[in-house]
Order: sequence, then structure tokens, then C-alpha cells
Amino acid sequence: MRMSTWIRQHLAALRALLVLTAITGIVYPAAVFVAAQLPGLHDKADGSLITVDGGVVGSSLIGQSFTDKDGNALVQYFQSRPSAAGDGYDPLSTAASNLGPESIVDTIDADPAKAKSSLLSTVCARSKAVGDREGVDGGRPFCTEGGVGAVLSVIGPRDADGDVSHPVQVVSVNEACPTKPFLATYKGVQVDCAKPGEDYSVGRIVPIIGNASTDTPVPSDAVTASGSGLDPQISPQYAAIQIARIAKARNISQEQVRALVDGHTDGRTLGFLGEPRVNVVELNLDLDKQYPFRG
Repeated sequence: MRMSTWIRQHLAALRALLVLTAITGIVYPAAVFVAAQLPGLHDKADGSLITVDGGVVGSSLIGQSFTDKDGNALVQYFQSRPSAAGDGYDPLSTAASNLGPESIVDTIDADPAKAKSSLLSTVCARSKAVGDREGVDGGRPFCTEGGVGAVLSVIGPRDADGDVSHPVQVVSVNEACPTKPFLATYKGVQVDCAKPGEDYSVGRIVPIIGNASTDTPVPSDAVTASGSGLDPQISPQYAAIQIARIAKARNISQEQVRALVDGHTDGRTLGFLGEPRVNVVELNLDLDKQYPFRG
């Protein structure tokens, strides 16, 4: 008795399913596992783990926070790039902040749980903190001296181009009362601080560039998180402004610290991809090994 077409088709599909399951579910994973155990690949396949005295202390592929329990930077360590992954460098919560260049107005509220910083104010605050910590100028364009976004809401009748030539009220939207605004007047009108809970979106939002230099010594990777939130590297520029602090904390010369930084600096991948970078985790471990902190 001839097998029906329907049965033959389903048997062929079943055979294909079994063959592909064996290849993709058994043979291929086994081949990848065996190849991963080859010399030179084993450590990378296992997560590029870093061990000290037989214990795992991290991975060269994932950054760490070198701060105390209150989140303050430990003076004896190089600081990593900011992270938006969970509470910081959480592999299970890898993510960015999802804030873009148009995020320049903070949400000011009397309830801290409802208050939210814009990307601009976050960058300004981080830049000021880095500048204060490293003894360099942390000022940036469009930032106030207090470390928030220098943004005004200019309220009044608008012309055909949307400009407010004769404002009736001007508010520094990122400076909550009773803070003294970064500008005293704008177009002849007194600048007010922002009252918590008030909505100033009726006005024209005007960022003020200010007098800070565009050539700030605090690089962008010191004030912005990466897309993954897990980057273990920082730029050589960010490492360079931390050398003086590290040398003072560990009572060694800046030349000794700079030599370690140079030793942990990788160039562009294949000579032309990306930028030079410094692995902070490995650098700090080497610091502890060669020049223990005795503070």
C-alpha cells in the first residue's frame, strides 16, 4: 500500500527536525565548547575572569564602581566611567539612561521621589564633581557654576518666529528656590528661581551657553554612561587628570602612576578602530599590587 503524500511530507519534516536538532543542539554547541578550551581562548570563553589569591575579583570585560558605601569616590583608586546599569555595572540590568540631547529641563518637586534630573544637569553635576575631585576646571558650556543645566523659561508674547522679545517673566528652570539664579536678569527682566511643582513649559526654553570653555579638561566619558553601562575602560584623558590624586593618596610619584597607566593603555583595535582606552579594573588591581594604599 502506497504511503499517502501527507504522511511522507510529515515524515520528511520529522527527519529534518531530528537532524537539525542534533546538529544545532548537540554537535555545534559541543564543537564550540571544545574550541573554547584551546590555549589562548579558554580564559576569554570563561568570561575573562580576574583572580587574586585564588579568588575571582571581577572580569576584565565588565567595569566596577570604586566608591564607598555612600557612593563617594575612593581617593586611592582610578574612577570608572558612569554606569546606568542597575545600581552600576550590573550585568543583569545592562542598559543606558535613554535620555537624549533634548533632555535639558529637570523635574523639580518637593517630593524627592518625583524629582528627576535631565541629561544636561546630570552631565553638569558629574563634570563639577570630577573637577572638584581632581583639582581641574569642571565647568562646561550650558552649565551653571552650581552644576545644573543653565536653562531659562522665557515667558511672554511671541513673535512670528517664536521669539519672546519682551518677556514678562523669566525662570531658571533647573534651579529650585531659594537658590539664587545663575543670571540676575535676561532681556531686562529679573530671573526667578523655579518653584517646585510649577510647570514653566508655557515659556520658550532657552539654554544659555555661558562663559565656560568648550575645551574642558573633563572628557565626555567622565560624565556620560555607555550604551551597555558595563564598559571597564576610560579614555587616557580621563586617566591623566586622576594621576595627581592617586599619587598623593598612595604617597608615590606621579611618574610611577603614569607608568602604570601607560602599561594598561590599549591602542585602537587593529590600529584604526575605536579610540585608545585604559582598563580601570586591571589598573586598580595593579596599583594595589605594586603600591598598596596605607591610608
